[in-house]
Amino acid sequence: MHQSGASNKAMGINPRSNRLIRSYFVEAAWQAIRTDSVIKAYYPTHLEKEDKKNIVKIAHKLISRTLEVIKQKLPM
Repeated sequence: MHQSGASNKAMGINPRSNRLIRSYFVEAAWQAIRTDSVIKAYYPTHLEKEDKKNIVKIAHKLISRTLEVIKQKLPM
């Protein structure tokens, strides 16, 4: 997260984070592209960028969704 004044910008996955968890979310992102309808619709909007950047963007979206489930204490 980068904050400057009133603007907030999410910067993606932090490279200092747990490598194992990060790799799990990247692998989950590949599966989500194939199976999740929301991610299927989101993925084509970012195809002009490099493939690795796209998959990290999808993994970041999955992390955000996971954190919301944890915060709201929703059953899986």
